Amino acid sequence: MNNKVKALITNLKHLPGVYLMHNAKDEIIYIGKAKDLYNRVSQYFLRPQAGKVAKMVFDVDYFETIITKTEKEALILEMNLIQTHYPKYNILLKDDSHYPYIALHKKGDPFLTIKRNNKDRNYDYFGPFPSGKSARGTIELLNKIFPLRKCSPLKKEPCLYYHLGQCLAPCIKPVDSSVYETIVEQIKRFFKGDSTTIKREYEKKMLDASSEQKYELAAEYKKIVDYIEHISAAQNVESNDHKDYDVFAYATRDNYLALSVIVYRDGMVLGKNSFVVERFDELGEQVQDLILQYYQKHTTPVEIVINDENVIALLSDYLDSRIESVTRGHRFELVSMALENAQNALDEYYLSPRIDENKIALLEELGQILNIDTPLRIELFDNSHLQGSNPVGAVVTFINGEPAKSLYRKYHIEWSEGKDDLKSMKEVVWRRYKRMKEENKTFPSLILLDGGLNQINAAKEALNDLDVSIPIYGLYKNDKHQTEGIIDEYGQKYKIENKSLFFMLTRMQDEVHRFAISFHRSLRDKSFKNSILDGVKGLGEKRKEIILRNYQDIKTLKNASVEELKQFLPVDVALSLYQSLHNDDENN
Repeated sequence: MNNKVKALITNLKHLPGVYLMHNAKDEIIYIGKAKDLYNRVSQYFLRPQAGKVAKMVFDVDYFETIITKTEKEALILEMNLIQTHYPKYNILLKDDSHYPYIALHKKGDPFLTIKRNNKDRNYDYFGPFPSGKSARGTIELLNKIFPLRKCSPLKKEPCLYYHLGQCLAPCIKPVDSSVYETIVEQIKRFFKGDSTTIKREYEKKMLDASSEQKYELAAEYKKIVDYIEHISAAQNVESNDHKDYDVFAYATRDNYLALSVIVYRDGMVLGKNSFVVERFDELGEQVQDLILQYYQKHTTPVEIVINDENVIALLSDYLDSRIESVTRGHRFELVSMALENAQNALDEYYLSPRIDENKIALLEELGQILNIDTPLRIELFDNSHLQGSNPVGAVVTFINGEPAKSLYRKYHIEWSEGKDDLKSMKEVVWRRYKRMKEENKTFPSLILLDGGLNQINAAKEALNDLDVSIPIYGLYKNDKHQTEGIIDEYGQKYKIENKSLFFMLTRMQDEVHRFAISFHRSLRDKSFKNSILDGVKGLGEKRKEIILRNYQDIKTLKNASVEELKQFLPVDVALSLYQSLHNDDENN
């Protein structure tokens, strides 16, 4: 403990607030809250510490505090500051978008889809589900069971779903509203846990198909029955319990903590999720912090169950839900199930190849290889275009080895020659850091580019123009076009021997590719739809959608013959489109 810290400890107050630990480089490395700032902060330095906490304390050069009126106010401030600074030692759940709902469109021909929020009044919502996987699995089952509309937009002839008995084909015949009302009511009952009637119906279909020696169809029906049984077994509750609540349990092993949650809504278990993180700080407070982080992205239910009185006491001041522990009955069975899931998550974590084991250690190794400070905040750039059309740029941010999606940005390339990758790179880098400089935002500790010296030099020019200094490196490829290592601005190559580090960098590279390409595709499709297709007589929105699904760019479409176009367009429309496409060539 240095003299600076000793002096600051003497000035601590017995009041609630937030504390921010700084290292010698003036970086915020940890943010915490306290009911009593003196008791909480002083214990870091006046008591012996071990493991990660000891390492954090060793790194502290000084700390600052912000006094608040209440502990609850301190919690809100702490969460906001963590999401702003992403400190090295704060344990965070992975940055993700809001969790999904299954949404039932109520107007016209009803259909099911997945939504990330429940604000649109044209839908009824079921959820939220604890993961996209559980939502997709459930909607896939519902689409097999209930013959709702599947196509968007509607086609002009019945599709495969109609022939499988999974759609009423509103594309070719109107469906009476009373039929839809019955189906919608069945779906609502399903989400309340009433699946017995549906299961019996599909058991009968399975037996009938088997007796008619339609074994493939019988096998498909058996899959549906098995999935319904799986969902029914997962309920593990009385069917008349239609309340909304979440059940938490946690398990620890060595220096790791697993938190598991079971989401229960209106008579149905919607799914389960587990999170494994490193232990840091007092156990009850860390469990509390993780649960509160969880509810930043989830709606809070009426009730929360967790069998730890200390955690309940901590959470009660912050959440409006009723929080309770249980010792018997169906909810106790759910607590046991959640605990089993937490223990299983630890088993899987220890058995799997663990790139996530210590991302900070991997980043420290990367800093040593490149002879720079540990790059806790890395930004990667990529550009995307198709023969110069719709050029875009993208940047993704990784903090402490995790994607920080709220900091991702997309850019329309303003440079007139969009297919010039070097000028595009310079433009995007300049625009990114010009704004960050103007807004006094935190710069990354490392920039990685997918390219060699030319790309690095282009980005370096942009930084020089802004009088900004950030280490820039490129990810170079071998003669098989596979990423092999890192190259600096002088052409020196650093081959990454550590497979875990190499995999982490490759994952970052794949993420910026995905983000840039998805943005470009959305613009390309919009541009495609709003340009050459607009002037063709008889080519409405539905036919444009068909063309967009079959032809990914104008060049491929121009290579299509009239005979090929006639497969899904009327003869006169196919001929008009063909002539429009090739008239443009003649005019040029």
